[in-house]
Amino acid sequence: MAPLLDLLWQRVLRPMLFRLDPELAHRVVLTLLAGVPVLSAPADDAALGLELWGMRFANPLGLAAGLDKDAAAVAAWQRLGFGFAEVGTITPRPQPGNPRPRLWRLPEHRALINRLGFPGVGMEAAAKRLTRWRARGVSLRLGVNIGPNKDTPPARVADDIAAAAQRLGPMADFIVVNVSSPNTPGLRDWQAPDHLRDLIQRAFAGRVASGASINRPPLLVKLAPDLDSEQLRAICATVMELRFDGIVATNTTLAREAVGVRSDHPGGLSGQPLRARARAVIGEVYRHTEGRIPIIGVGGVASAEDAWGHLCAGASLVELYTGLIYEGPGLPGRIKDGLIALLRREGHASITQAIGIQQPTAGAG
Repeated sequence: MAPLLDLLWQRVLRPMLFRLDPELAHRVVLTLLAGVPVLSAPADDAALGLELWGMRFANPLGLAAGLDKDAAAVAAWQRLGFGFAEVGTITPRPQPGNPRPRLWRLPEHRALINRLGFPGVGMEAAAKRLTRWRARGVSLRLGVNIGPNKDTPPARVADDIAAAAQRLGPMADFIVVNVSSPNTPGLRDWQAPDHLRDLIQRAFAGRVASGASINRPPLLVKLAPDLDSEQLRAICATVMELRFDGIVATNTTLAREAVGVRSDHPGGLSGQPLRARARAVIGEVYRHTEGRIPIIGVGGVASAEDAWGHLCAGASLVELYTGLIYEGPGLPGRIKDGLIALLRREGHASITQAIGIQQPTAGAG
């Protein structure tokens, strides 16, 4: 079935969808996927499974935030064989996002540029959807990516984060605080150690004080790929101090020529040009945290080799988004098959043995 699906995607569906405006195509696909019934994917090879935060992940491959902002198609991600999906970014209140056009394809680079600006239905509607998915039998591990509304003044950003976490936490296997999107003015300023410390201490005061996540989902922070080494080192120290449970590395990039792309479109770049930079950040984060907290590696994953490289650099889980747009719905299955082949080639019995193996001086992954 998978080869037939891939052929249909390459010969019929992708050419048809690529004739449409990118955002319209996105909406069409999500509308279709929202109707997928709740079915389990075929069981994964046990070698791909791993334990994180006291939870079992059937495989390390996840859907990155941004594709399913409102948790509209959760059953589809389960059926396609993802080990988890990160929905969002979800804001407390509904908002339209930035003016259109705000999404562009760069087929020659297998890349996208977006300046969407967190459009979405808001946390109340998203919470109801997530509750319905669970009631219908969805068992997929779910991360919920949260951020502030665009019109929230800086003094109230912590209130937005706290409200979204409190409302959506009961439906989430983990929470990701997004302070790295380039498309909300001033948001990346919250990555600075002092700002991040203030934000988290105000938004999660009880959690930080106790240092525990009992009865609370693990808390992760998503970082930008455009940070330099000193910034990364300082942020990682703050992340450890604040007892985050993990780091998502990375968001989209504002770089263009530095990653081999020439484009005047504003916004964050994702896809193949981001792969090398994302992997470098994963490696730096792994070293700075001494392999003591899990990393979700994101950026340029479109093959088993891409995912393997991120894992070897220090990621415990990997996510994809843009690769799915270009390679189609058969990609998760191909990546998992490829990872099994790579494990056998390298003589590993489990995917956990690959985590951080290119970082010999770091601690255990």
